[in-house]
Amino acid sequence: MEEQSPQEPELIKKIRKRRISIPKFRIPGGGKFKYFVIAAAVLVFAYNLLFVYVKPNEFGIKVVRLGINRGVQQEVYTAGLNLVVPGMQQMYRLPRDVQVLELTDYPKTAADQARKERVAHIQTSDGFFVDVDVSILYRIEDPYLVFTKIGPGSLFEDNGIIPKAEPALKETLGKLTTEDFYNSFMRVDKAREARDRLNEELNPKGIRVEHVLVRYFRYSPEIQKNIEEKKLKDQLVFTNQAAARAAREEAQLKKIVQEGRVVVDVEMEQGRAYVTRKIAEKDLYVRAKKAEADLLVKLAEAEKVRLKNDALKGVGSERMVGLKMADVYKGLDLIVLPSDGSSGVNPLDLDNALKLFDVRKGGAQ
Repeated sequence: MEEQSPQEPELIKKIRKRRISIPKFRIPGGGKFKYFVIAAAVLVFAYNLLFVYVKPNEFGIKVVRLGINRGVQQEVYTAGLNLVVPGMQQMYRLPRDVQVLELTDYPKTAADQARKERVAHIQTSDGFFVDVDVSILYRIEDPYLVFTKIGPGSLFEDNGIIPKAEPALKETLGKLTTEDFYNSFMRVDKAREARDRLNEELNPKGIRVEHVLVRYFRYSPEIQKNIEEKKLKDQLVFTNQAAARAAREEAQLKKIVQEGRVVVDVEMEQGRAYVTRKIAEKDLYVRAKKAEADLLVKLAEAEKVRLKNDALKGVGSERMVGLKMADVYKGLDLIVLPSDGSSGVNPLDLDNALKLFDVRKGGAQ
């Protein structure tokens, strides 16, 4: 038996000692299946070597290393398989969906896929410092510009958005005072200004900032305490001012109510005077019309009398008068009257009869 080397593996020792037989494995199907496996392996290798898959949320930028038209190609490749010759061409992929840059000291509160950097440390216009948590939402608009002016891979973050973010925030949010940060309208306005400032620098490089969102801001505990105390004093002042303004408004309201009541009373008196005047005008009108009617009636009666007198003065009037005088004398039993001379009585002479009975004085007309 051969001498065993102390460095031989234990398994080989057992094989030599016991002569263990190792079974031979055979590929099912013989040589055809072996060739099929080899062909499939070659195809998979060629697929991985020659084709690059660009995802739906990616841009593809091809760089030609050797051959015609070398350099970065302006054509932007979209989702799908793209042929890339190994050693001669190379495909770089850039994201096409919205990217998020989080400037925060609390990474657990940030988005999982976001790029996280330290919080923005900003000095306010009145000399205090504030830490601001900011979310910057942006996207790659022109991957060719990004690739040629910034670089491939994640350089659009490292050399693009990140170096420009905090300076733009300091330039815009730094215009606010300590108290202005609590004014949401002013804070949002400066955030929009920061977005526009970033776009001025990044648009020529193919990146567009969609939103700049200020999420949190924190002062030091001492400054925060001073701000809260000042806020409480300001609120007390505002409360007193509001109470004084409310008292003035209430007095003004009472004055307006009283003036309104006076105006209503005056209008009511004017209305009653108007009614009285109209009633008087109505009565005057009625009396005037009645007087006119009475005058017309009197005139008509006078006209009737006149017409009747005129009628009596006509032919046969003397006989009618005589008949009337005869009716007058019917009530006398006996009367002796002279029938001749100057005192003679003519029954038909009315004037003489009136003088005789002292009804008309002599000479009266």
